[in-house]
Amino acid sequence: MFRFKRFLLGRRLASNEIKKTKVNKVIGLSIFSSDALSSVAYATQEIMASLSSSLTSLGVVAAAGVLAHPLYRLSVPVCIGIIVLLIILGVSYSQTISAYPMGGGAYIVAKNNLGEVASLVAGASILIDFVLTVSVSVSAGVANITSAFTYFRGYEVPMTIAVIIVIAAINLRGVRDSGKTFAIPTYGFALLMIVLLGTGTIKAIFESAPTHEMVEASIRTATGISRFAILMIFLKAFSAGCTALTGIEGISNGVPAFKEPCIENASKTMIWMLTLLSVLFMGVTLLASHFGIVYVRSGDPAVISETLLSNLAKTIYGGASSGFLWFIYILTMSFTFLILVIAANTSFAGFPRLSAIMGNYKHLPKQLANQGDRLVFSNGIFILATASCFLVWLLNANTDLLIPLYAMGVFIGFTISQAGMVMHWWKRRDKEKKWQIKAAINGIGTITTAIVFMDIVVHKFKMEDGIAGVWIILLIIPALVWVFLKTHRHYVHVSSLLASSRIDKVAPHRNHVIILVSRIHHGTLEAIRYAKTIAGQSPVEALNIDLMDEYGNPSPLRNVIEADWKKYGEGIPLRIIENSFRQIVEPIIEELNRMREGEPETTFTVVLPEFITSSVFGNFLHNQTALRLKAMLLPMTNIVVISVPFHIEDRPGEMRI
Repeated sequence: MFRFKRFLLGRRLASNEIKKTKVNKVIGLSIFSSDALSSVAYATQEIMASLSSSLTSLGVVAAAGVLAHPLYRLSVPVCIGIIVLLIILGVSYSQTISAYPMGGGAYIVAKNNLGEVASLVAGASILIDFVLTVSVSVSAGVANITSAFTYFRGYEVPMTIAVIIVIAAINLRGVRDSGKTFAIPTYGFALLMIVLLGTGTIKAIFESAPTHEMVEASIRTATGISRFAILMIFLKAFSAGCTALTGIEGISNGVPAFKEPCIENASKTMIWMLTLLSVLFMGVTLLASHFGIVYVRSGDPAVISETLLSNLAKTIYGGASSGFLWFIYILTMSFTFLILVIAANTSFAGFPRLSAIMGNYKHLPKQLANQGDRLVFSNGIFILATASCFLVWLLNANTDLLIPLYAMGVFIGFTISQAGMVMHWWKRRDKEKKWQIKAAINGIGTITTAIVFMDIVVHKFKMEDGIAGVWIILLIIPALVWVFLKTHRHYVHVSSLLASSRIDKVAPHRNHVIILVSRIHHGTLEAIRYAKTIAGQSPVEALNIDLMDEYGNPSPLRNVIEADWKKYGEGIPLRIIENSFRQIVEPIIEELNRMREGEPETTFTVVLPEFITSSVFGNFLHNQTALRLKAMLLPMTNIVVISVPFHIEDRPGEMRI
């Protein structure tokens, strides 16, 4: 078992080797920017899907892949507005990197500047976003690969879950190893997207643009759309396209993972990411608008439509089914699949780190702050993988269902983080030079993200076209905050109890040893010897439960046990409790409660003989009563449970003790 673990995860790393896990800017870009860069594959698609939905509600029926109405041209100004917001957030988060180089992002910023509740809201929203990042990214990656290879259609859910499990296993090996693994897909995707955009630009220049004639059989143009309606359509598309901004906070959350100087390296990586994301996002939107590529949701959660990026690539490369251009198309879709898959790595790097920070502050179980053999927060990785797989199964790996929920949690975190930074500069106004400019930058970030947040709430609150509304997120976040507060109160309460439990206030206790006996065998004899060793001058007795038959008579086994006990019991008294209800655990608990009431100053040590087989299956078949006993005895005061293991071989030909 341990050899398999070493093979899967690699050799163990000592605590003093943590410096070796730090990453440079090149690897850091692949680890913390893959989520943001991969949004290029679906952000324009979401803008077009929103425009299609709006036009349909106005009486315009469009066919997928056809530019059916001039209002689809709104995709370009929507994209420009999102890029402006992207730049504002990039500059704002660069200040967060400098002010909080230990990471933690919105949670730490809010905790230090806005109070506990604000920090917990930020933490809850970001943790939800991490889960959605994994679900959306991998589902979108699988959707792109099934668009290119249609014979995989119908297997999206098992494919998505399998990929999430593989990513989790890779991340369990450590940040540095996962960064090396994911560097090639990240940079390969960026290169192929640049090739796609370059080829599309050349084609747009030297080939005549399509006329975009409307097909009367499938398209009915609405007339008289008011300016207010156009504004509402724009805002709705803007809120949908803001999925392009998800993941840009990943670098600020993971500053400690960078090599020194970590602040400088993280800031430069942020600039690289913003530049590359802006160029790719704008390029895809411009070409989609030029060539008339739109996206219309299927309307059936069980049916996943061909992605906009796949449609655009087919248009640019001529839709060939063979030859070099077909190879480039397949390569582009394959690397799109890979970048969307590894975009989940941003969450696998961020979720465990944030949950560990919250664990250290006692808002989550402390086990989440424990680092595994490879100096990664293994428990957080397991929880993230499990939650993401469940969400994928629940929503059928359908990005049309997942993506609308995506931006909600992000912009809650954005707004709280930027507001916290404004308060941070105000607190440091006597020490920080040019604090007014820095506060103004974060103030602009606060206002813009708050406006976008309200836009998302207004346009995505309720269910539309079968797509779940963001009201679900607005319910989950308060529920998580309640869990965080309850967890914190529990830890504080336990700490206060431990602090007040002075040793000199503990009264001396007597000891009473009780051996639980089911039958006499070698394991029972070992338990007897051990009980006499720890008892010293304290009383020792054995306890047996006799299951009466249907006539109220003692069981046949009773005479055997009594006879054997006289021979092997070493003088320890044996007390047999009769039970007519076929119960073993309950009579023992009742007897111990009776004894505790009679001797309140006595500690009762329960010695439980257990035999351990050499196989997992054998242990599954045995010791279930012992497990129930230990589970029920553990919460009882003045009770100590000691298991005395007795090992046997249960393999054929090895029946020995």
